[in-house]
Amino acid sequence: MKLKLIYPRWEKLKRQTTFNLPPHGPVVFAASLPAYVDVSFTDENVEEIDFDEPCDLVAISMMLSTQVKRGWDIARTFRACGKQVLFGGIATMLHAEETVGHADAVFLGESEGRMEQVLDDWQRGQLKKVYNYMTQKHPPVESVGPARRDLYNRDLYNHKGVQMVDLFHASRGCRFSCYPCAVAYLGGRIFRPRPMDRVIEELATIDNNRLFVVDNSLAQNREWEKELFREMIPFKKKWISHTIEDDPEILDLAAQAGAWYVYQAVYDTSDYIRERVKRYHDHGIGVEGTILLGLDSQTEDDIKRLIDFLLEIDLDLAEFTVMTPFPHTKGYDDFLRQGRIFDFDWDHYNAGQVVFHPRHMTAERLQELYDYAWTSFYAAESQESRMFRLFCNVALREMNEGTYRPRDRKLARKSFGKEVAGPSAQ
Repeated sequence: MKLKLIYPRWEKLKRQTTFNLPPHGPVVFAASLPAYVDVSFTDENVEEIDFDEPCDLVAISMMLSTQVKRGWDIARTFRACGKQVLFGGIATMLHAEETVGHADAVFLGESEGRMEQVLDDWQRGQLKKVYNYMTQKHPPVESVGPARRDLYNRDLYNHKGVQMVDLFHASRGCRFSCYPCAVAYLGGRIFRPRPMDRVIEELATIDNNRLFVVDNSLAQNREWEKELFREMIPFKKKWISHTIEDDPEILDLAAQAGAWYVYQAVYDTSDYIRERVKRYHDHGIGVEGTILLGLDSQTEDDIKRLIDFLLEIDLDLAEFTVMTPFPHTKGYDDFLRQGRIFDFDWDHYNAGQVVFHPRHMTAERLQELYDYAWTSFYAAESQESRMFRLFCNVALREMNEGTYRPRDRKLARKSFGKEVAGPSAQ
């Protein structure tokens, strides 16, 4: 059978440097399909959808709330042509009640070991409207195989000639339950590491020298974290991740394993955060601060002080977002109960547009502070320039190790030469 797999486009934030990474969810899903399924994949962010392409079934994978309405539009076009459409992915789980009305079937949960039944039902003409596995036991994590990265065109994912990262995950689930996050709803509050031999197997299949390790957090089990980094060292990859354990031994192993830079939440102006950033830099690891604005604990003065603090602590990059009450989060439940959400247009749920009434200021003032944060932090050097410097730093490190991509070498030396050295290149 022929399955057409689609990843809908979404509007990028105007204040951020625009680039596209190869999507992870669709190719992980594709790896769970039976061998007899012939898969064709389109990422609408980098190529057009061919609605006339022959196929038996259409599958739409949605990760972000801002993809939901576009996904519905795509389904409408295919269904008008007589094709049946199956929805899945994180955003489908968050918006399942509405998505059902736009689909022939909606799949909720993790797909490993479960798609055979769905496709059997389709072949017998008995496709169910909803396949809800979210309340059932998760599939064995050892059943997660290498993602189908062969399905996308790697050449489409570069930014001004610089090769973008490939996405990879070594675990599922998260033992934390952060206020604005939906992970507890989506994957449960249980840390589920993949067996290390499966991790190694997948790393060996990835040709790209640069990775984004997309696990919710690597700081969930110290011994596992150390083992992971030890196993990654021989691959000589350069990688980005979310938070790493704040421990000298672990940071040293991370650096040896190729840690390039990390996303570190900056939630206050404490000395702990200041020292945390310094310790990353001391180990040659860059830091992109992730800063959430509009929490109920924040006043306008708090936000301004936080922005001033960010300029003091030598962050390599900063990404500002506004508190967004995504469905199935505690924030959504609280704000909905309090009558504080005024905008339910999912296209606006992009973490850059205020859709609720903050506690200590107007929505309009929070939007202004969001713009002020971006403008103030990047006043001396643009985000694109800072990001490009990080890429050039890593290219030079690859050259020193003999793992560089030739086009990056020329680009790095032409653009920055010896001036690219900085904390993340030490």
